[in-house]
Amino acid sequence: MTTGDWVEADFDDLEISEIEHHAVPLPVVAIVGRPNVGKSTLVNRIIGRREAVVEDVPGVTRDRVTYDANWRGRRFTVVDTGGWDPDATGMNLRIAEQAQIAAELADVVLFVVDATVGATDADEIVGSVLRQSGRKIVLAANKVDNQQMELEAAALWNLGLGEPYPVSALHGRSSGDLLDVVLDALPETPRQTFEVERGPHRVALLGKPNVGKSSLLNKLAGEERVLVDPMAGTTRDPVDELIELGGKTWRFVDTAGIRRRDRELQGADYYAAMRTRAALERTEVAVVLIDASEVLTEQDLRIISLVIESGRAMVVAFNKWDLVDEDRRYYLEKEIDRQLVRTPWALRVNISAKTGRHLDRLVPALEKALDAWSTRVPTSRLNAFLTELVQATPPPVRGGKQPKILFATQASIEPPKFVLFTSGWLEDTYRRFIERRIREEFGFAGSPIEVTMKIREKRKEKK
Repeated sequence: MTTGDWVEADFDDLEISEIEHHAVPLPVVAIVGRPNVGKSTLVNRIIGRREAVVEDVPGVTRDRVTYDANWRGRRFTVVDTGGWDPDATGMNLRIAEQAQIAAELADVVLFVVDATVGATDADEIVGSVLRQSGRKIVLAANKVDNQQMELEAAALWNLGLGEPYPVSALHGRSSGDLLDVVLDALPETPRQTFEVERGPHRVALLGKPNVGKSSLLNKLAGEERVLVDPMAGTTRDPVDELIELGGKTWRFVDTAGIRRRDRELQGADYYAAMRTRAALERTEVAVVLIDASEVLTEQDLRIISLVIESGRAMVVAFNKWDLVDEDRRYYLEKEIDRQLVRTPWALRVNISAKTGRHLDRLVPALEKALDAWSTRVPTSRLNAFLTELVQATPPPVRGGKQPKILFATQASIEPPKFVLFTSGWLEDTYRRFIERRIREEFGFAGSPIEVTMKIREKRKEKK
């Protein structure tokens, strides 16, 4: 199969991200290479959509980031990694270590080399490490945009990793051929034989930069799964991790810190913010981390509003509680009462990701929020409750007439949405009053709810 233009059309119509549980574990392909050789671009080409953050500077990808992929009816997991530089120091060294871990855990390693540069000393060192790993290696000669470059790519035989397969991740040239080789190297797995079940609950970790999202994920996982650094903005791609907590498996998603308004972002930060929003849409509940040792900021409130707009269940985790003294606790309560007055329903936990303090309270809060998010109130109970409520507190008169609530129903769950069928317009304050009383009667702690109305059209008088 020689294709230069394969894209999403070659994939099955089935949405991969919706299937969280498989009858057998999917084989893993780790994409590694030194910085700026086009690994993330190749990842986007393989999965058929722009998910991995790409920018023309080295070091954009930092953590191990997993994606589901499908080619010729075979499903597998792709792991995008940061640049593997043997001479790296500081954070770059930790990025390289994450790449090496990904290679050690993979079934197949796709080693990407920039064919326009040729094999560098760093490529040779990485190639030597890969040969000793015992893993199956597929050598991709990237940035081969024409036939002349194919001849130059042949020089990569010198790496001792077998045949170099020329490809252009940017333009898609020979990408189908490369995937055919990768599939042949994968261990045998049944094709399209998997059970469709509802998988682990998906939890997004959100917050402004340096609030402790990655530290929390590492603490919950019991290992350094994602990079943690005092430098703000370390995480750029959403990072998924399956973690066993409270007797259940949860899928936690560490996201990039939201710094400022989207229109003020540029480059990798802009795309990282877009990935964070997309990751939130794919989850069920969000944990919004707030630095309890600092004053609540506009960024914190904006992130909470983002979760509310997305309709996801929410737990607000006040992190770094070990740094909070009695005075700070007093003023924090005042700030919460003043600035979070519209979200009193959000569940709250006080934790320390660094020390692990009170992390055992996180799972009960998540479970309670998810239960509320999927709660359905029987129509008979809802209307009986509203009848008593309206009798005790009728809607305000509008235009000389008092509107009536004729009927009510819960239209959907996840999040819960209620529809009031009325004879006239209900003031916003009265609808908020109804929402508050619904919460008091039926719960919904940790979940947003929506109360809308549908006004009955006036019947035309008979002639």
